[in-house]
Amino acid sequence: MLELIQQLTNGLAVGGIYALIALGYTMVYGVLKLINFAHGELFTLGSYLGMSLLVSFALAGRLSPPLAVLVIIVLIIGLSALSGFLLERVAYRPLRQSNRLAAVVSALGASIFLQNAIMLIYGPNYQVYPSQIRLTIAVSLWGLNIPMMRILLFAASVMLMIALYLFINKTKTGTSIRAVATDQGAAKLMGIDVNRVISLVFMIGPGLGGAAGMLLGLYYGQIRYDMGTLYGLKAFTAAIIGGIGNIPGAMLGGILLGVAEAIGAAYISPAWKDAFAFLVLIIILIFRPTGLLGERAADKI
Repeated sequence: MLELIQQLTNGLAVGGIYALIALGYTMVYGVLKLINFAHGELFTLGSYLGMSLLVSFALAGRLSPPLAVLVIIVLIIGLSALSGFLLERVAYRPLRQSNRLAAVVSALGASIFLQNAIMLIYGPNYQVYPSQIRLTIAVSLWGLNIPMMRILLFAASVMLMIALYLFINKTKTGTSIRAVATDQGAAKLMGIDVNRVISLVFMIGPGLGGAAGMLLGLYYGQIRYDMGTLYGLKAFTAAIIGGIGNIPGAMLGGILLGVAEAIGAAYISPAWKDAFAFLVLIIILIFRPTGLLGERAADKI
């Protein structure tokens, strides 16, 4: 029983990362009916930028480690959002009136470009997050020693997801995003600047993905230039599991995927960890082809 609880906490932490990345996929799809295949690389970029800033600020003694992490996560969200904005302007906006195949090719090209740019700048080997920053202490709960980093990672993921949900559903800008997701033509007639909304969506998704990248680096301690491919694919799987275009669905899908992976790896075999993610996808799509929460218009972005 104790082992099961340990694996559940691990699955919730990793699932929070999947959910944050999946939100980027689901928001872009909800507005443009487009899969941003470069999203995984923006997640990787956020992780590398986080490592660079942590080394520059924290290890130089300018900030205490806890304050450094908090400040740098905010910076990473901003820098990743800027990267998403530039990506939309360069790779997607010029092709908005073209057929879908052109946009898909552009997205794949952007993904390859970003991945190779990261490799050229940081190198092909694993990069290690500074050990002085990472929390190694554990918290004793009901006889279990749960790493503090695992608790903080899940808490940070939940806070970011709740903040996004409230922003989308409780603000005027969020209403504009939902209107564009439902009908761009009608949104234009209501005076909504569709281009501005689309740019904002491309900023919010990568911003959350960049934060997820830094949290992943703090959790595992090491990152690699091509990790966005696998994590992006799993996050896309999570978005489909929950219902692509559905924000609560992306959150639920990410958490479910993380828990399924953790339990499968612990009780069956770690070598099959990645296969469990896609097995869950297959099972759910057999019974719920539109995902757990479906793709209802009212629930889109």
